[in-house]
Amino acid sequence: MKKQTNEQSAVNMHEEMRRAFSLLSGKWKLEIMWLLNQRMYRFGELRKAIDGITQHMLTAQLRELEGDGLVERTVYAEVPPRVEYTITDKARALGPMMEALTAWWKEYGGTVPVKAIGRGRISSKAKR
Repeated sequence: MKKQTNEQSAVNMHEEMRRAFSLLSGKWKLEIMWLLNQRMYRFGELRKAIDGITQHMLTAQLRELEGDGLVERTVYAEVPPRVEYTITDKARALGPMMEALTAWWKEYGGTVPVKAIGRGRISSKAKR
């Protein structure tokens, strides 16, 4: 069996990061997962909690997250139907990454020049 060179290892790590970024990419996915990490949400609660998201986009993002095994959807046979969303253990394992991102923002967020462009963006004048 051949040993991997440092160059091959770097290429493999790059490909793994691309796959991870692809899995988590989407304007609302991280916010949805952050909310679901706090507690279980019903669809309507999520829609109200995420200012600016459309019903169509929330549905699409939730379907992708469910398909990737990061969110679990439970439908109750009631009238009207009740649907609840929870985060899976696989997604909960991203907790340290989310904590690191939060710590980074607390440390450096005030120095990042970001133009205010709709929901989810912070103006450069925003206080930390």
